Amino acid sequence: MTARIASITILHRTEHLLAVSKPTGMLSVPGRGPDLQDCLVKRLEFDFPHARIVHRLDRDTSGVMILALDADTHRELSGQFERREVAKRYIARVAGQVDGDTGRIELPMRKDFDRPPRHRVDHEQGKPAVTDWRVTHRAESWTELELSPHTGRSHQLRVHCHAIGHSILGDPLYGDQTPPPEAADGLWGRAGNPRLMLHAESLTVTCPRTGDRLTFEAPSPF
Repeated sequence: MTARIASITILHRTEHLLAVSKPTGMLSVPGRGPDLQDCLVKRLEFDFPHARIVHRLDRDTSGVMILALDADTHRELSGQFERREVAKRYIARVAGQVDGDTGRIELPMRKDFDRPPRHRVDHEQGKPAVTDWRVTHRAESWTELELSPHTGRSHQLRVHCHAIGHSILGDPLYGDQTPPPEAADGLWGRAGNPRLMLHAESLTVTCPRTGDRLTFEAPSPF
């Protein structure tokens, strides 16, 4: 089942949960201040007034999100994220040529209190953060990666890619926003402002009602 509500694609709906594809540039939940109230939850609340956020994506990250439609489902799905029972797959385009075809990044992270809202690698005070990666495409000046995080730290994929010397293209916090020469496909936004080239392509959870594993997918737009 696929439908649209104010630029949000509805991927799947049952009595208890909702899977959607969030566009880039949209907050998951309201921010602070009147100019940051437009968000995924606000746009869904008319049709799904009981929808509850289970997890979040950064504003500039697009892709699959899942919401609970009742308290029991919210509690169970939230527990799956906390216990790391959820499988996630992202697609990212990063600067430069990544050496090798697969690998794992294990770099602990914490908030960068001197430069909010950034986060940083910290081997002494950081919390464990693990990301697997696999090359899916190579171009002259960038590499496309499939990223599979095993932990869910804020900005984990952006920080990990930056830390290994290959920032995600279009990242205003950790990378160079200059489009590569071959980026002529209109995905770099208006007025020369690129989008963050990070997309949550797949999310797998266990259905709280049946115990079946459910996978929701939204193909990468880039």
